[in-house]
This record gives sequence, C-alpha cells and structure tokens, in this order.
Amino acid sequence: MSIVLFDVHKTRQQLLPFTYTRPVADVRVGILTIREKWEKWLGEKTHSLTEQYLAAKYPTTPVHDSVTYINGSILPDSLLANAVKKLGALQALYSGTTLIAFKTEKQHLNYENYEPITRGFAPVQFDGDIIQIKNLWDIFQSNARALKDDFELLTKDRTSQKISDTNTIIGSADQIFLEEGAVVEASILNTKSGPVYIGKDAEVMEGCTIRGGFALGEHGVLKMSTKVYGATTLGPHCKAGGELNNVVMMGYSNKAHDGFLGNSVIGEWCNLGADTNNSNLKNNYSTVEIFSYAEQKSIDTGLQFCGLFMGDHSKCGINTMFNTGTVVGVSANIFGGDFPPKFIPSFSWGGAQWLRTFTFDKATEVATRVMERRGIALAQTDIHILREVFDRDAIFRNKKQ
Repeated sequence: MSIVLFDVHKTRQQLLPFTYTRPVADVRVGILTIREKWEKWLGEKTHSLTEQYLAAKYPTTPVHDSVTYINGSILPDSLLANAVKKLGALQALYSGTTLIAFKTEKQHLNYENYEPITRGFAPVQFDGDIIQIKNLWDIFQSNARALKDDFELLTKDRTSQKISDTNTIIGSADQIFLEEGAVVEASILNTKSGPVYIGKDAEVMEGCTIRGGFALGEHGVLKMSTKVYGATTLGPHCKAGGELNNVVMMGYSNKAHDGFLGNSVIGEWCNLGADTNNSNLKNNYSTVEIFSYAEQKSIDTGLQFCGLFMGDHSKCGINTMFNTGTVVGVSANIFGGDFPPKFIPSFSWGGAQWLRTFTFDKATEVATRVMERRGIALAQTDIHILREVFDRDAIFRNKKQ
C-alpha cells in the first residue's frame, strides 16, 4: 500500500515556525522524526500531503491504487501501527474525535479537505492511548516517552558497541546503546530515569554528565564537561555544550559552549553563541505565555517551565539572553545586550533595541556558507521554501519595525 502522512492546517499553524520549513511529520521528537517512526513500524516508505510550497521537497507520489492517509502529528506504536494496517477501504480510524488515519482508492491532493472526504467513511475507534504533537511545547513535553519508545524500537534484538571502562554507569547498562563508531569516554551515564542512545559516529567527550533519557544523533558531538538532564535529544550532526534540560535540537544545529538551555526546541541549522542562556521559569512562578502564529497573539501554555523555540537557520550572538516562552522564526539573526523581544519574526536582524529585516539575499548567503561547512548545498527547493517564509512573515516584521 502507499502511505501518505497528511498535515492538518490548524496543527501546522500551531507548530510554526518549525512547520514553515517541513511537514508536521518531519518534526523530531524522541530519537526519530515522526515520519521515521511510521516508516519503521510499517516497514514502508511514506509520502507527504502538505502545503503546496513544500510539495517540491516533500512530494505526494503514491504508487499503488490503495492509499492509507495517516495524520502526521500522531506518534505510532505497535498497537497503533497494527490498527492502521488493518484498515479496510473507506474506513477511518479515530481516537475519540481525532482522525488518525483513513484508507481509500482515491488520491486526495488538497491537505485541507480530509474532513469532508472522510465524513462518509465507516468509523473505527482506536482504544489505546495516542501521543499527538499539536503545540510547540508538546515536542519537549512528549520527548521522554517518545525517546524511550524509540530506544526500544531501534535496539530490539541488537547489541550495543562496547562501552569504554573509562565511564561511570549509574543504573542499568542495558539502557545504554552505542551505534557503530560511537565514542564515549570518561563520562557519567545515569539511566535510572531513561535510556541513553548514542548514534553512529557520534562522540561524547570527556567529563560529560548525562542523565537519561538522552539521544545523540549520528555524527553529533557532546562537548567536554557538558551537563545533560533528561529528556534531551540532539539530532544528527548537532554539537552541544554547557547545560541542557529537556531540550530537542532537530539536527545540524550548534550550542557548542557554556550557557543554559531548558524546556526548549531548536530547529535545524541554528547556532547559539557562547554563553547564550534562556529562562524557563518566570520569577513569579506563574504559567508561561508564548506568541502563537495560529492565534496571532500571546497565549497561555499552562506550563510553569517553558523556554525557547527557534526556527531553522536562526542564529544568536554571544551572551544572548532569552526570556521564558520566546519564539524565534526562521533565519533570524539576534544579538546585543538585554532580553530581545519574546517574539522575533522570521528574517529579523537585531535585538532588544531594534529589529530590521534580514534581507533575503544576505540570509541565503549565510545559509549557503553554513551548510557548505557540512558538505551540503542549499538547494533551489530550499531557497523557494525560504522565500515563501520571508514573504509570509513580512506582516509580523512590519509590526516590529
């Protein structure tokens, strides 16, 4: 069967700025992205149904007559994957009123029209629990369970590379898994609160203190004497140092120096300058508000602990201070003293005193140089996506300037 992971418009809006540059299913939570989880559980390659400007990079190209559409914001497990596999034609799988998946012989290419399409389908109720990523903070809040589930999925019936005797292990060594080429030396690994997964050719340098759950993606680096509190995920090719607490970095991003980052989500190709810190708790201990793209205003998260959300290709200078619940768009460049605004639109340049437009040509020049350092070219499809983001966030930049 062909499998298409579809976006829901409201969810896409609520997960901006991360979904500016990817479908919902390509958000990383746990060790894997949501797409990678479904492909592991179903044993099939998946396709996407998302906004048109993303379609060139994330196409819908089913190859069979029968197509199973799956809500890309929902994380799979064995029970859910089996329920999806059992769907018959013109059946729709629900958890309460939440549509999980439906099966049809027609290809529906408008990602906003799934509700009228499935209205006449035979409903099937899924009785198990589901994890759904609907809000920005769901990414770090769901990370502990997702990381544990991914660890079990990826390591089942496999043997870890040998763990060096220079390390100190607290808890069960069975909850530590090193992929081929991974290096961990002279560090403390505590698995009592979650597993520790070190990806292929990744390195944990000497003196790190890690409390699971923790995942370091392939070719990632944890710098010397880093302190990590679970549940934290550093995606492929990330570098991190300092202190991290319940953080998800999606991939190819750096926080290579001292400074605290907590209850936060960082996109791809970001860089946090030395001694960058974020607040994750207000001085009056009240719940944290963040800017919502969906509501176009600040909303209450209901959380006491909530930090920084930074979209792809954004950067900040040394000693940057981020307030609780700060949302930074795509390709922003932040610097200077004092706290910058709690909402920084995409392609902004500046900080606390002023924000100007980071011109598109200059921004793409920076992105090109950054990606070239990792041997990756900025493709025309990516430039097209960034141009769309630049245009869409202009309304917010104009309000700030």
